Amino acid sequence: MSRALPKYNKRRVVFIGGAAAVALTGAVIAGTALAGTPDKSSTTQSARTLSDPGTISCPDVKSQLPAIPASAQAEVDRNLALLDTQIAEANKRLVDTVGQGGANFVQNAILGPLKDKRVSTIDRIAISIGRQGTKPTGLDSLATCTLNAAGATGATGSTGATDTATAAPSATAAATEAAGGTEDTGDAASAVGTISCPDVKSQLPAIPASAQAEVDRNLALLDTQIAEANKRLVDTVGQGGANFVQNAILGPLKDKRVSTIDRIAISIGRQGTKPTGLDSLAACTLTK
Repeated sequence: MSRALPKYNKRRVVFIGGAAAVALTGAVIAGTALAGTPDKSSTTQSARTLSDPGTISCPDVKSQLPAIPASAQAEVDRNLALLDTQIAEANKRLVDTVGQGGANFVQNAILGPLKDKRVSTIDRIAISIGRQGTKPTGLDSLATCTLNAAGATGATGSTGATDTATAAPSATAAATEAAGGTEDTGDAASAVGTISCPDVKSQLPAIPASAQAEVDRNLALLDTQIAEANKRLVDTVGQGGANFVQNAILGPLKDKRVSTIDRIAISIGRQGTKPTGLDSLAACTLTK
């Protein structure tokens, strides 16, 4: 009896030792698996970073307006609402394009085009008020918006052009600037293609003499806008994803052309019949 007991204990020890080894092996495997699993808090932080690119803030226009004539109130209200819509769309684009482009992507693709659209909309507000009263001046200073984000600096300028009929540079000057005067820029332009837009001048009806100067300024502005879009096409080559050109160049260009063409129609309509259907000429295409 005394000899069988040690033999039984030896087997028990061996069995327990094997179980311990299995348990230890399982612990090592589990530890290895856990070591390769991202920390939950780290994953949450990454998701938070990607979903929080910041917000766009713009100066309030409504509070800076003078007394609005009753006949202009509806049009002013429509354009004030449009300013809010433009900010909302820019914030959505900010989220949708997070991580795209280079260091200047937000400025070139979102803040710049937003400024262009705001200049056009604010200009329409001023024109509406000026028809029955004194046209307010200096409102263009409210067009520039900034990005509010952790560690981000506010926009100090915009690559977008001021879209006002009274401040439009000549189309020749804009085209010269777009070309850059260098052979390399010309090669780059031919590589990325060019932007083509429908001709507006040929589609206009007879222009009253009193409207001719304003119409001519806006026709020149349409040429300037195309030249600037072609320059941006070259400057941003390689940025963004598959829809970059549409979202950052062609889309904003169409918005500016709609505003400019609308001003042409309004100018003609003051002394004659306002032409309709010209908005169909606003969309442009990329030709390679």
